[in-house]
Amino acid sequence: MSSTGSPKRGGPIGRRASRKRAVEMLYEAAQRDSDAVTLLAGRVGSTDVDPISDYTVSLVEGVTTRREQIDELLAEHAQGWSLDRMPPVDLAVLRVGVYELLWAADVPDPVAIDEAVGIAKELSTDDSPRFVNGVLGRIGTIADRLRAVL
Repeated sequence: MSSTGSPKRGGPIGRRASRKRAVEMLYEAAQRDSDAVTLLAGRVGSTDVDPISDYTVSLVEGVTTRREQIDELLAEHAQGWSLDRMPPVDLAVLRVGVYELLWAADVPDPVAIDEAVGIAKELSTDDSPRFVNGVLGRIGTIADRLRAVL
């Protein structure tokens, strides 16, 4: 970190920044109606953009691989909301959050939820953090059971 408290340019990329970047990549891919992994591959190693961390790559690849399972869970637990009614940014945040809850063994469940809520605060509407917290909280209460069957 620099003396101003911001990350140094070119230094290690923290997990929060990696999560945020993954959300941005998933959102962009959805807006372009393209594959997020393909979009990501075009950016990794590029010199004209900020570096992409290994954790961002892991999240984008993981969400893409498990998207059908993730979307089924979201549709089931987002009470009163279909996926196509959700704001696209919220959907990307939720997908990363569910992936971390169920498949990122080194991320405690409360951290996955808190990080998703924090990113929703940064990138989406005033109502989004509460919505993200509610959906991920419902999934989090059954995460152990889900991990056993997925």
